[in-house]
Amino acid sequence: MIKNNYIDYVLDTLFSLELGNMKSRKMFGGYGIYHDGTFFALIANNILYFKVDESNRSLYESHGSRPFTYEGKNKNTVVMSYWEVPVDILENRTKLTQWVQKSVQIARQTKQQKKPKKTKTK
Repeated sequence: MIKNNYIDYVLDTLFSLELGNMKSRKMFGGYGIYHDGTFFALIANNILYFKVDESNRSLYESHGSRPFTYEGKNKNTVVMSYWEVPVDILENRTKLTQWVQKSVQIARQTKQQKKPKKTKTK
């Protein structure tokens, strides 16, 4: 098994925050990170990304962060709503905790919005 010090460092750091049920899973050459079953972060190419929306995108932009992108069908660039976590945030437990909590909140809201509405039948 190949060891990756960055991935080990990030996962150890996130799990040490003691924010509840956090897990990781290998996916597409990187890792998905979940809190209570909600996918809120990913690690790809040795970069940590958190789920972002319009409520906190400007904060990431002000730190010089960029969104996660990949090459999709027909070689089109796909831009996702996951943004790079700055190193200074990753190394600051208090700020990292706040950023994780916000990202989890956004991921949960997004997940809820995607659920189909149940209709009553008579």
